[in-house]
Amino acid sequence: MPNLIIADEEQPTYGKYGLIRLNYLKQFKKVVYITLLTQGTLVQYLNDFDVELSERVEYLIDSMKRRQGITEQLKEKDQMKWVGMMNNIKNAAEEIILKELVYA
Repeated sequence: MPNLIIADEEQPTYGKYGLIRLNYLKQFKKVVYITLLTQGTLVQYLNDFDVELSERVEYLIDSMKRRQGITEQLKEKDQMKWVGMMNNIKNAAEEIILKELVYA
Protein backbone atom coordinates (compact mmCIF):
# COMPACT_ATOMS: atom_id res chain seq x y z
CA MET A 1 0.00 0.00 0.00
CA PRO A 2 1.39 3.43 -0.89
CA ASN A 3 1.76 6.02 1.85
CA LEU A 4 -0.76 8.70 0.89
CA ILE A 5 -0.16 11.01 3.84
CA ILE A 6 0.40 14.57 2.70
CA ALA A 7 3.40 16.24 4.32
CA ASP A 8 2.95 19.23 6.61
CA GLU A 9 2.41 22.28 4.45
CA GLU A 10 2.54 26.00 5.00
CA GLN A 11 -0.56 27.59 6.38
CA PRO A 12 -2.79 28.99 3.64
CA THR A 13 -2.56 32.78 3.60
CA TYR A 14 -3.56 33.31 0.02
CA GLY A 15 -6.43 35.57 -0.83
CA LYS A 16 -8.48 36.42 -3.89
CA TYR A 17 -5.95 35.53 -6.59
CA GLY A 18 -4.83 32.34 -4.87
CA LEU A 19 -8.43 31.14 -4.57
CA ILE A 20 -9.18 31.97 -8.20
CA ARG A 21 -6.04 30.10 -9.30
CA LEU A 22 -6.93 27.13 -7.07
CA ASN A 23 -10.39 26.84 -8.64
CA TYR A 24 -8.90 27.18 -12.12
CA LEU A 25 -6.36 24.43 -11.44
CA LYS A 26 -9.05 22.12 -10.06
CA GLN A 27 -11.31 22.61 -13.07
CA PHE A 28 -8.96 22.93 -16.02
CA LYS A 29 -5.43 21.87 -14.98
CA LYS A 30 -6.11 18.75 -12.94
CA VAL A 31 -2.68 17.22 -13.56
CA VAL A 32 -0.90 20.33 -12.28
CA TYR A 33 -3.26 20.50 -9.30
CA ILE A 34 -2.74 16.86 -8.34
CA THR A 35 1.02 17.12 -8.83
CA LEU A 36 1.27 20.17 -6.55
CA LEU A 37 -1.04 18.56 -4.02
CA THR A 38 0.82 15.25 -3.85
CA GLN A 39 4.21 16.98 -3.67
CA GLY A 40 2.96 19.05 -0.76
CA THR A 41 3.67 22.35 -2.49
CA LEU A 42 0.15 23.47 -3.40
CA VAL A 43 -0.32 25.88 -0.49
CA GLN A 44 3.15 27.40 -0.92
CA TYR A 45 2.50 27.80 -4.65
CA LEU A 46 -0.85 29.52 -4.03
CA ASN A 47 0.59 31.76 -1.28
CA ASP A 48 3.44 32.89 -3.57
CA PHE A 49 1.07 33.27 -6.53
CA ASP A 50 -1.30 35.48 -4.53
CA VAL A 51 1.49 37.74 -3.24
CA GLU A 52 3.02 38.12 -6.70
CA LEU A 53 -0.28 38.96 -8.38
CA SER A 54 -1.29 41.40 -5.64
CA GLU A 55 2.01 43.24 -6.18
CA ARG A 56 1.51 43.25 -9.95
CA VAL A 57 -2.01 44.66 -9.63
CA GLU A 58 -0.73 47.45 -7.38
CA TYR A 59 2.06 48.21 -9.84
CA LEU A 60 -0.39 48.35 -12.75
CA ILE A 61 -2.76 50.60 -10.82
CA ASP A 62 0.06 53.01 -9.93
CA SER A 63 1.30 53.01 -13.51
CA MET A 64 -2.17 53.68 -14.93
CA LYS A 65 -2.78 56.44 -12.36
CA ARG A 66 0.37 58.25 -13.47
CA ARG A 67 -0.47 57.88 -17.17
CA GLN A 68 -4.00 59.22 -16.70
CA GLY A 69 -2.93 62.03 -14.39
CA ILE A 70 -4.93 60.94 -11.37
CA THR A 71 -3.58 62.79 -8.34
CA GLU A 72 -4.51 63.66 -4.80
CA GLN A 73 -5.41 67.15 -6.06
CA LEU A 74 -8.09 65.60 -8.28
CA LYS A 75 -9.32 63.63 -5.29
CA GLU A 76 -9.69 66.84 -3.28
CA LYS A 77 -11.21 68.78 -6.18
CA ASP A 78 -13.70 66.23 -7.61
CA GLN A 79 -14.01 63.17 -5.40
CA MET A 80 -16.70 61.42 -7.46
CA LYS A 81 -14.67 61.71 -10.66
CA TRP A 82 -11.60 60.39 -8.81
CA VAL A 83 -13.55 57.39 -7.45
CA GLY A 84 -14.94 56.57 -10.88
CA MET A 85 -11.53 56.77 -12.53
CA MET A 86 -9.92 54.67 -9.80
CA ASN A 87 -12.62 52.00 -10.09
CA ASN A 88 -12.06 51.84 -13.85
CA ILE A 89 -8.31 51.53 -13.38
CA LYS A 90 -8.64 48.83 -10.74
CA ASN A 91 -11.03 46.80 -12.89
CA ALA A 92 -8.77 47.12 -15.93
CA ALA A 93 -5.67 46.07 -13.95
CA GLU A 94 -7.45 43.04 -12.49
CA GLU A 95 -8.78 42.03 -15.89
CA ILE A 96 -5.26 42.15 -17.34
CA ILE A 97 -3.84 40.09 -14.49
CA LEU A 98 -6.61 37.50 -14.61
CA LYS A 99 -6.43 37.06 -18.37
CA GLU A 100 -2.64 36.93 -18.66
CA LEU A 101 -1.59 35.15 -15.47
CA VAL A 102 -4.38 33.39 -13.61
CA TYR A 103 -6.09 31.74 -16.56
CA ALA A 104 -2.88 30.76 -18.34
